[in-house]
Amino acid sequence: MPDVIEMPYRPPLRDSGQPQEKKYTYRLGGPTCLSGDIIGEYSFDNPIKEGQTLIFEDMAIYSMVKNNTFNGMPLPSIYLKQGSDYTLLKSFTYADFKSRL
Repeated sequence: MPDVIEMPYRPPLRDSGQPQEKKYTYRLGGPTCLSGDIIGEYSFDNPIKEGQTLIFEDMAIYSMVKNNTFNGMPLPSIYLKQGSDYTLLKSFTYADFKSRL
């Protein structure tokens, strides 16, 4: 999430609050060793669960122009949101990763 490193920027996370604002507070991070993998602290009304989808909003600032496949991480999919509907516009595969080598 280059946005978090470049700005610095704490992206809005749907249904979350500021640290300690709600009952359960978590520090969220990513799966690589980049310093930007620490996204920030967010609070929730209920405990988050393994496999639960967390939706970061307003993340196109640098995510699409400075993305990379560091440590084999896949590129982000691109969705179009219209009202409450989401349409997948582009998804990336291993072939996309291989073509960037």
